[in-house]
Amino acid sequence: MMADAMIHRGPDACGTHLTDEIGLTHRRLSIIDLSDSGTQPMHFKGGQYSIVFNGEIYNYLELREKLQLAGYDFATDTDTEVILAAYDCHGADSLNYLNGMFAFAIWDSEHSRLFIARDRLGKKPLYYTLIDGDVAFASELKALVAAGLVERRVRVDALYDYLAYQYVPDPKTIFENAYKLRPGEYLTIDKSGVETRQWWDVSFAEQDYYSEEGHIDALSELVQDSTARRMIADVPLGAFLSGGVDSSGIVAAMAMSSDRPVTTCTIGFRDKQYDESAHARIVARLFKTDHHEETVEANVQNNVEDIIGFLDEPFADPSLIPTYFVAQLAKKHVTVALAGDGGDEVFAGYSKYAADALEHRLRKLVPKPLRKSLFPHLSRVLSASRRHFLRRLGNLLASLALSPAEAFYRSNTQMTNEQWGELARPELLDLTKDYHPSKITIEAYERCDGKDHLSRILYTDLKTWLPGDILVKVDRMSMANSLEVRAPLLDYRLIEAAARIPSRLKLHGKEKKYILRQLFRRSLPKEILDRPKMGFSPPMASWLRSELKPIAEKNLLESPILISQYFCMHTVARWWNEHQSGVRDHSQLLWSLLVLEIWWGTISS
Repeated sequence: MMADAMIHRGPDACGTHLTDEIGLTHRRLSIIDLSDSGTQPMHFKGGQYSIVFNGEIYNYLELREKLQLAGYDFATDTDTEVILAAYDCHGADSLNYLNGMFAFAIWDSEHSRLFIARDRLGKKPLYYTLIDGDVAFASELKALVAAGLVERRVRVDALYDYLAYQYVPDPKTIFENAYKLRPGEYLTIDKSGVETRQWWDVSFAEQDYYSEEGHIDALSELVQDSTARRMIADVPLGAFLSGGVDSSGIVAAMAMSSDRPVTTCTIGFRDKQYDESAHARIVARLFKTDHHEETVEANVQNNVEDIIGFLDEPFADPSLIPTYFVAQLAKKHVTVALAGDGGDEVFAGYSKYAADALEHRLRKLVPKPLRKSLFPHLSRVLSASRRHFLRRLGNLLASLALSPAEAFYRSNTQMTNEQWGELARPELLDLTKDYHPSKITIEAYERCDGKDHLSRILYTDLKTWLPGDILVKVDRMSMANSLEVRAPLLDYRLIEAAARIPSRLKLHGKEKKYILRQLFRRSLPKEILDRPKMGFSPPMASWLRSELKPIAEKNLLESPILISQYFCMHTVARWWNEHQSGVRDHSQLLWSLLVLEIWWGTISS
């Protein structure tokens, strides 16, 4: 039953291992060693160890050679068997030798010990629940639900988190009795009990003071090596190409490592405000790729319920829709696709970083007592103005009155305190009165060992936004199409190297992602590097007034099931009417509620 719930993640093979102490099952998407020898669960050392593994280890060939020198013999050509040998040789420390994206579980029958681990950045998911001293785990929450191991009891603080962030931050899930293993964390369970431990973190404490050209040279070598490693596959391989800097840079690196045209896939929009396909074609022509392109709009209303059905939890980043379609397009031509994910989070590519840096400089110019006492009052007065400029000034003053971590949360949350107060029913407000989602951001910000503000907010996003939003979106939408996606810019060696680069080379005056852009100037034209960033988001505000209007009215106004239990429906109706008339743009919160309602229907069926 659990394996059947995840067939899209591995349609090529299924295996099961059952004993009195352990039950393991696995769905396989064949990438390396396509023979039956790669089928899992895989056993090692006379059956002492059994593994189920999701992901890829990019340095497994080097590890295999070292383990062979240490006396290990291998029966397959898989990275799975290399993990088993490394674990036998090094135990939990074997994780430090692995360069890849992974979630795996190893059962040690000799010591009755289960070892579960997740990769450094959280590219691959791992859900678990504890039941009377035992643990059940899976790559998808719906597998645990389908097996009756997790009850569908909504966790109310996670519901609050979801509307604030668009996702449920780890280690929580949307359900009370289920959890996510954090990125860079492992869990062991044996006769002595259950223990979780963090095995990796990134440090911003030390900086490398090379020349600018020295930093670019070091990054160039890392990006090229990371890309080449991710091109190892026994199946067709290509790339997502948006026409943005990061995906274009990865295609350039792939072209340098390939002796044949790279297969590239692009999704466009009819609304030119959101469409980047023309820029993608420039890159495709430059590197002579085998290019494929489709437009999204014609498919949205007919597919949105199925797309949301692939989510384990409610997830409201609207770019999941074009991500699904670009993965669907790519699957027609390849089984593995490389993507430019991570460049913005690692090298400060979002506009929010520049805005927050300016705000932080202003904060330091005004004495704290004045900011705390005067600015909140001025903010309330200005925010009530009908003039857009004065409302924006009021918003700025409200942020300046807060600590840097609180302000970073405030400027990036999708829901204000006032909106939560309007939306949540009184009983929900009472249940969450001692909790606020900003806790997630503040704890990550304060945990960073970096000395400057930009380092701290980059670390915060690496620990929250990246694994909670970006990587979830890519994993769920690619796996929905049985496609594996690899991200060279998220190689942990590159992450660690970037953390040592001074912040002034990431955010250089007003220029975002400065050092990475300087690197890609060696291979990309100015019309790609110097154009404004567009992102990969669909026109959700207009979709809710057109393509998605019928399905939204049905789920939000006519027959809501879940949202009516927790939220004031008159508020939902008012927001809907204001949005339809164009008085206010409530698209993000309306979309979040729509996803929540549709998701509930899929997880309950």
